[in-house]
Amino acid sequence: MMPSKVTQIHNQKKAYVYIRQSTMGQVRLHRESTERQYRFKDKAIELGWSASMVRVLDGDLGISGSQADNRKDFKLLVAEVSMRKVGAVFALEASRLSRSCVDWHRLLELCALTGTLIIDEDGIYDPLNFNDQLLLGLKGTMSQAELHFICARLQGGKQNKAKKGELRFPLPVGFCYDEKNHIVFDPDERVQGAIRLFFKLFRETGSAYGAVRKFSPHGIEFPKRAYGGAWSGNLLWGRLTHGRALSLLKNPSYAGCYAFGRHQSEKHISSDGRIMRRISLMPMSCWTVLIKDHHDGYVSWDEYLKNQKILEGNRSNGIETMLKGPAREGLALLQGLLLCHQCGRRITVRYKGNGGINPTYECNWRRKEGLSTRSCMCIRCDRLDEFVTNRVLELIQPAQLEIALSTLEELEKRDHAVTRQWEMQIEQAGYEAQLAQRRYEEVDPSHRLVAGTLERRWNDALLNVEVIQERYAEFRKKESLTITQEQKKDILALAKSFPQVWNAKTTKAKDRKRMLRMLVKDITVEKIPEKRQVILHIRWQGGACEDRVVDLPLPMSEKLRYPNRIVEKVRGFAKTLFDKQIATALNAEGVRSPTGKIFTVSMIKWIRYRHKISTPQLKRQDELTVKEVAKKFGIRSTVVYSWIEHGLINARRTDKGMPYWITIEKEKERGLWKRIHDSGKLSKKIFSLSSKVAVEGAV
Repeated sequence: MMPSKVTQIHNQKKAYVYIRQSTMGQVRLHRESTERQYRFKDKAIELGWSASMVRVLDGDLGISGSQADNRKDFKLLVAEVSMRKVGAVFALEASRLSRSCVDWHRLLELCALTGTLIIDEDGIYDPLNFNDQLLLGLKGTMSQAELHFICARLQGGKQNKAKKGELRFPLPVGFCYDEKNHIVFDPDERVQGAIRLFFKLFRETGSAYGAVRKFSPHGIEFPKRAYGGAWSGNLLWGRLTHGRALSLLKNPSYAGCYAFGRHQSEKHISSDGRIMRRISLMPMSCWTVLIKDHHDGYVSWDEYLKNQKILEGNRSNGIETMLKGPAREGLALLQGLLLCHQCGRRITVRYKGNGGINPTYECNWRRKEGLSTRSCMCIRCDRLDEFVTNRVLELIQPAQLEIALSTLEELEKRDHAVTRQWEMQIEQAGYEAQLAQRRYEEVDPSHRLVAGTLERRWNDALLNVEVIQERYAEFRKKESLTITQEQKKDILALAKSFPQVWNAKTTKAKDRKRMLRMLVKDITVEKIPEKRQVILHIRWQGGACEDRVVDLPLPMSEKLRYPNRIVEKVRGFAKTLFDKQIATALNAEGVRSPTGKIFTVSMIKWIRYRHKISTPQLKRQDELTVKEVAKKFGIRSTVVYSWIEHGLINARRTDKGMPYWITIEKEKERGLWKRIHDSGKLSKKIFSLSSKVAVEGAV
């Protein structure tokens, strides 16, 4: 009855034998299953297909059948079936084709539409037949369920063993398993010293990048355990990177904890519609197993939690801008400590000017969010930094001897740790040179090829020892901290006066920021533009709070503007004095301009013009101005100035550049009229009837 389903129409099309194993380990170890699948080619020939019409698809060996995206041969099979080129599909069982009901039923539907048979070890199935289709659907469901059961058993066993802290996994560098399967420190003291030095530097710098920068200048190498490949299990030494530093700080194993479930595989849909898997780091609350004090650690659990808070605070790409951040380089001492009174966000620092010499505190969150067209506030750094610094120096009394001693001890300990790392590196290089020497001495001298290779290795090891010793000597010369007793006395004497330590040229801005963070928790800034003031709501680390008012500097226009007291003085002097006399009087009194300059005539003229202060009126009643004389005689002002220059009329002026005041007697007036009459130019242009009568009367 079974062969009756295979017809000549099916034999005229190709027969595809699909072969798959889930992992490469199964391909290497479970060879019987692979051989059984390859035998289906013979079964296809028995059912009537020629050898040339049978095609074996084995490109998916070692790939899971949970999805079809990464299985090229399965995609090829589906495409060939949809184009009616396949007469039958051979597979050992339904799980070989797919363990996903979606992919399985899609294949069944295509086989039913194209009349393609499905043949496994149990029989021949025609998807057009209802009973066969029902049976195939049940097999696909069981295949997917079987995958779930397998995963559940495996994961359940792993979790049960992990809950007891017995599940073994690759340990981070610095740890290894002993003969009793317990986690212990790496017996290599150089490895332990490097890791302890890293955590020590992180405590000092407060950032992973800062600790890495401390490692690199000293030329200290950092260990790394290789997993997989030809170097599996070997300890490699190289440069410490920022990524490795973050992994050290985030790994709870260094705090003596056993953790399972820190990473979780998640499915997501890519931009091209494929289902992808990615590994995500889970928060601590989602870890499956967390056993504290499981083994000895390099740091305590409290320090581990503190380090996580520091790392979170150091992030600069978070959604929230409430993060303080580490103390960085720059002139702004209150960076990360200021809060905006309007929006509650952290106030950022913007460095302006050539080389960033003019830092300002600015909060523009409301403008970025479109809530306002202006920034919340923008304040120069020097005024706030100076005020807070003076306040700190007022509160800190010269009880700094203990701080200086502890700081000095920390510096000496750090120098000793760095030196110890160099000594262990030299010791290890010497051991490798001795080992190469012993290998060379133990080889048969007649075996020249091997002896030559071992001799070169011995020479390379000796050269490596010399290079490391030279680098260590250079480090001791440049970087090592050597403090004499006299230097200690100087440092202790300096520590008695905190202001001297603060204002020392050797104290960097980054160190001052760290000092402030030890004393100040945060400062809320409230700006009052009307009064040109800023209110600082200071919250100290001990919990105490206080409010301080800081006067802001005036704008440059206000600084250059003459104050009211000077303007009123000029106004008072202008009643009886002229510009030059006013400038002399102000300079005699010691009054200076806003920029500290002495007063000049041009400055007095500007003040009179700007504030509408008129010149003093010292003219007598019988005196006339130049314009009045010109109007009286009907001539131009230039003619009057010519008369004054030639002495034809009497005129006086109080000072050079001041107006003329003219006095004309009766006889002088008749002479002037006659002069105008006798002048041909003046009589033709400006002589009127009334003036003629006046001249005739004068004659």
